[in-house]
Amino acid sequence: MTTPENGAAAPGSESTLLLVDDESNILSSLRRLFRPQGYRVLTAESGKAGLDIMEREKIDLIISDMRMPEMTGAEFLAIVAQRWPHVVRILLTGYADLTSTVDAINKGAIYRYVSKPWEDNDLRLTVQQALEQQNLKKERERLVALVARQNCELKDLNAGLEAKVRARTEEIRQTADMLDLAYQELKRSYREAIPVFANLMEMREGEVAGHGRHVGEIARALAEMMGMEQEAIDTVYFAAVLHDIGKISLPDALLRKPFVSLSAEERRQVIRHPVTGQMALTPLAPLQDAAQLIRHHHERFDGSGYPDKLAGEQIPLGARIIAVANDFDALLRGSLVEGQMSAAEARAFLNKGSGSRYDPRVVELMLQWIDANPAAGRVTEDLRVIYEDLRPGMVLAQDLVSADGILLLSRDHVLDARMIERIAQFEKEQDRGFTIHIKRD
Repeated sequence: MTTPENGAAAPGSESTLLLVDDESNILSSLRRLFRPQGYRVLTAESGKAGLDIMEREKIDLIISDMRMPEMTGAEFLAIVAQRWPHVVRILLTGYADLTSTVDAINKGAIYRYVSKPWEDNDLRLTVQQALEQQNLKKERERLVALVARQNCELKDLNAGLEAKVRARTEEIRQTADMLDLAYQELKRSYREAIPVFANLMEMREGEVAGHGRHVGEIARALAEMMGMEQEAIDTVYFAAVLHDIGKISLPDALLRKPFVSLSAEERRQVIRHPVTGQMALTPLAPLQDAAQLIRHHHERFDGSGYPDKLAGEQIPLGARIIAVANDFDALLRGSLVEGQMSAAEARAFLNKGSGSRYDPRVVELMLQWIDANPAAGRVTEDLRVIYEDLRPGMVLAQDLVSADGILLLSRDHVLDARMIERIAQFEKEQDRGFTIHIKRD
C-alpha cells in the first residue's frame, strides 16, 4: 500500500521524502513530524512498495525502518544505493540491530542511522542537513558540468576568434575564483563554528567554561612550533577544542570535581569520555582524524593511560600535544588536582611528568611557550575599550563572552559596522556594557 501526502508546502520547497515502515503508527508519526516542514511526503509499508514508488517518482531522501518482513531495511537501501545512488538514505534501527546496521552502512552507503525511539528535533535537523548537503553537491556538479561545457566550446573556436576565446577564458577564471572564494568562506565559517559549539557544551561547567577554546589555542601553537603541515595543525586545533565532547553524558557533579578527588566508580565513568567523544563525531567525515586524536588524548607516554594503553610513538603526535595543553590549562583552573596552580607550578608539574606522563619533546616546546607567554596565554598587551570606541577594522584580542559564559565573538575576529551594531544589541539585551579587548596596531 502506498500513500502520497502533501504537506503545507513552504515557499520554494521541492524536496520529496519517502518513508518506509511496516508499522502504520510509525509512518503516521513521521508524517506528522515532516508535514509542517513543507516537504512532499510519500509512504510505503514495505521495501517492495518503496521500490515501486522509486520507479515512478523522483525521491530526494529515504527514511527506512530496519526490521521489516520480506525485505529488511538494509536490503532495501542496498538496492536503492545501486539503482538510485543520488538519493540520501537514513536508517531507523533499534539497539539490538547493531550487526545489521553495520552491514547496512557497508552495503547501503547510508548517510546516517537513527536509533529508535528518535528525538523529533534531531531527526528534523538530520533530514534538513542531509538535503542541504545534497543540494550543495548538485550545485557543485552543475558548476563542474558548466565549466566542462564551456571548455568544450572553447576547443571548437577557430584561431580567428581570439577575442572570444579570451572573453570565455576570463569568464571561466572568474567562475573558478568565485568557487574558491566560496570554499574559503565556508572553511572560515567552519573554523569559527567549532569554538562556538564547544562553548555551548561548556556552558553547564561553570568556572571551567572556556577550557576547550584555551586548550585549542595552546595546542595549535605547539603544533606550529612542531613544524606540522597546516592541515595537521587544523586537525589538532579542532580536536583540542572538542576534546571533552564525550563529557556531555556525564552528571554535572562529576564535571566540577578534580580528577584526583573522584571515587573509583566516578573515575570509571569519566575515563570513558574519550571513546564517547570519538563516537559522537563518527557521522562527521571531516572530523574523523580529529576524533582519533580525541580518543587518545588521555594516553600516557609510559603506556599507563587510557583507553588503549598506548605508549610512546604509538600515541598520535596530535594527541600527545593535546595531552600537555589540556593538563596545563586544567592545572591553572584547578580541575586536575585540588586547588589552582600558578603558571610556574604548572610548569614544574609538566616538567616532572616528562618521559612518563608526557612526550618529552612536547613538554620542551610547552615550557618554551610558557616562557614566551608569561600570562599563560591570556592577552595582556591590548587595548580595553567600550562599545562607543569601536571602529570597523579593529581586531578582537580576546574572546567576547557574555555574563552567562556564552561565546559571542572569537578572538581574532575582524569587526565591521554590522558586527559593531550587533555588540550594541548584545549590551542592550543584557542590560550591561562589555569591556572589549582590541589588538594594538
